Amino acid sequence: MFSRIKEDINSVFDRDPAARTSLEVLLNYPGLHAIWCHRISHKLWKANWKLLARIFSTFSRWLTGIEIHPGATIGRRFFIDHGMGVVIGGTAEIGDDVTLYQGVTLGGTSWKPGKRHPTLEDNVVVGAGAQVLGPITIGKGGKVGSNSVVVKDLPADATAVGIPARIITNKKNNDETQQREAVAKKYGFDAYGVSNDNPDPVAKAIGRLLDHMHLMDAKVSELCKEVNTLGGDVCSQNLPELSVGEFDEDEKAAAKRRESKVASFDPEI
Repeated sequence: MFSRIKEDINSVFDRDPAARTSLEVLLNYPGLHAIWCHRISHKLWKANWKLLARIFSTFSRWLTGIEIHPGATIGRRFFIDHGMGVVIGGTAEIGDDVTLYQGVTLGGTSWKPGKRHPTLEDNVVVGAGAQVLGPITIGKGGKVGSNSVVVKDLPADATAVGIPARIITNKKNNDETQQREAVAKKYGFDAYGVSNDNPDPVAKAIGRLLDHMHLMDAKVSELCKEVNTLGGDVCSQNLPELSVGEFDEDEKAAAKRRESKVASFDPEI
């Protein structure tokens, strides 16, 4: 038991820079108090002492402002930061190293018996005021933005925001962004900020051009390989190296020429 308490306290230091000492965390973090109370009420619930479990969970809500149904299943190193107003339903399942902020609801969308509440897999982070509703799954490493309402499954490593929540980044987007950066680097272009979820229309257009260049490179490479297989000798030369610095130097030289023209201009003439 004491090892689990120590583990919980250490998890606070990992995720809250405001934490200073173990004693301070032990005495002043209601999220930890709610989790420890839940462990007791959950054991009572599993032992079929359901009324006593509910009474104990109600006392915990009064003490901490956090409502966790004794039937909820919670993993290791669960951290509730601030915590006031957090509600966790009875069939909710929470994995390891999950973080919730204040005002989060893991709720249901129907009165039907059975699984009614969300499943949060390992390393999920849910922002303040977010609502995760229904028997849905938030995949490993998923993130839910503050005040979002999530009613559909969220894949692993994805980030969702809005009402209803929409996915703004996921692993596929990250892979495609890295691919674009590789193509841009090949041509000497700085592709900083060019990603699938970028709202800038110019950045989106540049991203599509990089996708097109990557596809054309792949097709030309395949074509050259086939021609060489048939006895031809093509594509033996590499693409010329380009450097963004070259264009920077040209721009600097042009700027100096403009400055010299301005300096030589006589307004009295």
